[in-house]
Amino acid sequence: MKKILIIDDEVNVAVLLSKFLTRNGFDVTTASSGNSGIEHLKKNEFDLVLCDYRLEDTDGREMLRLIKAQYPKTGVIIITGYSDIKMAVELIKMGAYDYISKPLYPDEILNTITKAIETRQALIEDDEAPTPVKVVKKQSVLSDGVVLGTSRASKELFRQIELVAPTNYSVIILGESGSGKEEVAKSIHMHSHRSGQPFIAMDCGSLTKELAASEFFGHEKGSFTGAFATKIGHFEMANGGTLFLDEVGNLSYEIQAALLRTVQERKVKRIGSTKEIDLDVRIIVATNENLLDAINKGKFREDLYHRFNEFIIYLPPLRERGSDIVLLAEYFLRLANEELGRNVTHFSPEVMECFMNYRWPGNVRELKNIVRRATLISEGSEITTKSLPLEISNYKMPAYEYGNQPAYGQPLYNQFQPQQDHRAELKEQRHDLKNAALEAEYETILRVLREVNFNKTKAAEILKIDRKTLYNKMKASNLK
Repeated sequence: MKKILIIDDEVNVAVLLSKFLTRNGFDVTTASSGNSGIEHLKKNEFDLVLCDYRLEDTDGREMLRLIKAQYPKTGVIIITGYSDIKMAVELIKMGAYDYISKPLYPDEILNTITKAIETRQALIEDDEAPTPVKVVKKQSVLSDGVVLGTSRASKELFRQIELVAPTNYSVIILGESGSGKEEVAKSIHMHSHRSGQPFIAMDCGSLTKELAASEFFGHEKGSFTGAFATKIGHFEMANGGTLFLDEVGNLSYEIQAALLRTVQERKVKRIGSTKEIDLDVRIIVATNENLLDAINKGKFREDLYHRFNEFIIYLPPLRERGSDIVLLAEYFLRLANEELGRNVTHFSPEVMECFMNYRWPGNVRELKNIVRRATLISEGSEITTKSLPLEISNYKMPAYEYGNQPAYGQPLYNQFQPQQDHRAELKEQRHDLKNAALEAEYETILRVLREVNFNKTKAAEILKIDRKTLYNKMKASNLK
């Protein structure tokens, strides 16, 4: 019998929840404060803790920190009020399995608890079994091209991939733009029983409301003006395999409704057809936005969110991956040498210092582009700071960050001497108006992209250009 500890200072809620879970076969203990909850944990081993976020003597954040530190194999679910949902999402990033929002609904509670306990059991079995994965992790690159880091953040990421890949769970991948969400989705697919079937990626951010239905579901010839031939939709193309939906938060509300029906019924019907096609598709979605905020604003359907939310993976930004930056840079250098036919062997110490100090708003994608560009323009076998863009070679950490360490991995370099300013030299070489205009355009696009966390749809709106034009300008400026 699985043992659950409920920590909630609202006695009535704890009693009702205890009775409900007991009727469903769980061994339940209740505590009315954080301190009494810790005392119970000292005396007994629990499979799961349900902890209210707001307690009289402490809060959910502190309880989670204590439980993860002292009882790492015990799962934690946060019970939260409506106003605390944003905080609950942050707690998930800290290691909580999930959250349950008040008012409490029996089906949701039971489903969340069951999945949490199954996950805990799988983790225990994974830790105890001497699987071949331990050998694979000694390599720096998996067969599908995903780079394995050595930081705690990366190890946790790949542990989650290995855990969820063999299942049929739908997965939400949360992460900043450029952090490698599609690569994680591919890795999940390649390590699943669907690896021999299609992996179809779809950029929801580039879809117009008019084209979205046709792209998702397909259409028959002549079903509408411009339908000159039969088109197979992405769901049908991915049948038997995995459908990856990137920037899912940008879908219109109407398309979300149609998408929900397809996901629920596991059937798809092309536009203009009466024939329904059975689907066996695993869905992985990615977003760099807070979907819970979008739900509260009425921009994203809550029922669709819960269909996708069977497992969440938080993809850490590059700046939180410490020593992984060095490993990734060396990997991208090898790729760039192969692509460009160059023989650049290493980075100068000053370049590595710049890489470790820089905040990488464009994440892994930005690092890859920087290394690729530096490999192309470098003279000799070493990449020096002269080959780096000015925003990296001249980057200065804010004063409040001096001496800090990244969240994981090795400490930042402690020397903060300003790099030689090449801007004056650059300006001397760019007197003509065309180059001055291009440089101003580059800096404007980069500034706006950083302001919106590299969300290209929002950036295009602010810049008052369409998304395709933004893509072209980013490509021309080596930002993509």
